[in-house]
Amino acid sequence: MRILLSTYGSRGDVEPVVALGERLQALGAEVRVSVPGDEEFAALCARAGVELVPAFAPVREWVKEMTRRRASESPKDVAALISGQAAEILARQYDTLMAAAEGCDAVVACGLFPSCAAARLVAGQRHMRYILATFCPIWLPSAHNRPHEYPGHPLPAGVTDNRLLWETDIATKNALFGQAINSWRASLGLPAVENVRDYVYGDPVLLACDPALGPWLPSDLTDARQTGAWILDDERPLPDGLEAFLAAGPPPVYVGFGSIAVAKEAGRAAIEAVRAKGRRTVIARGWAELGLTDDRDDWFAVGDVNQQTLFRRVAAVMHHGGAGTTVAAARAGAPQLVVPQIGDQP
Repeated sequence: MRILLSTYGSRGDVEPVVALGERLQALGAEVRVSVPGDEEFAALCARAGVELVPAFAPVREWVKEMTRRRASESPKDVAALISGQAAEILARQYDTLMAAAEGCDAVVACGLFPSCAAARLVAGQRHMRYILATFCPIWLPSAHNRPHEYPGHPLPAGVTDNRLLWETDIATKNALFGQAINSWRASLGLPAVENVRDYVYGDPVLLACDPALGPWLPSDLTDARQTGAWILDDERPLPDGLEAFLAAGPPPVYVGFGSIAVAKEAGRAAIEAVRAKGRRTVIARGWAELGLTDDRDDWFAVGDVNQQTLFRRVAAVMHHGGAGTTVAAARAGAPQLVVPQIGDQP
């Protein structure tokens, strides 16, 4: 069986897909993985031994540019920007996936909604099985939680019935992504779909998160199959400098915000807060390139590092609440302090 795995997003979107690819290969499937072609993601694919088909563009600089543009716009203008981005992502990712899907029997898609829409369209054209996956239950329609609120499309005030709010979510996704999806369908000679959300989500949906951390409460709004988290084992040693830092004193506090473009001052503020408690800090530079400019010996900056090993040797983990970091810290038994930045970071 040949399976195409597709995502367009940050490390938290890419690494689980690579982990799934590694596992499927071990079970005898032929796997292609289409993820952004950033150097760090190419290294992940090489480590797992899966075939990389680069997505339409590297994501790291794209995310920085989109974050900068969104910060200077009104909510209404951000909504228009999202719609414009959707059309670009869908068109470019469709071409990538159409080529990558040749000879495949199924596609599993996750990440940005327009990227999943491209995979859904390709699956139809290639007559393949299509399955959507997500790593957080908040994205799935359910009577037990509210939908994500998009810029320019606030949830109606005073409404507490989650079912009604998820009906609103259909209208929101139609407004943001409907034109891009239905224009592309028209170019393929296909009729428009009235509900782009349910078209892209499909049935069933895979919920790839730990049931202890993100339990799925059954709901008739979504047929979700919870698989547990997709984890890529990491056997890399810690850098020598980090090993020396860990050995030189009591367990430090880890601080990291992953791919979130927080202000550089956030790193300084975090280190100072940890210092105020008499603790040392290991700070992850992340995509925000955090660090501190003083020369004191109570902090150490790291780049891409083996969290599975490191988190067993720290006093606590302060992070943004991304699914991957949350699971890694929980599996290591490390106390966590979450400083959420976006909707699926509780």
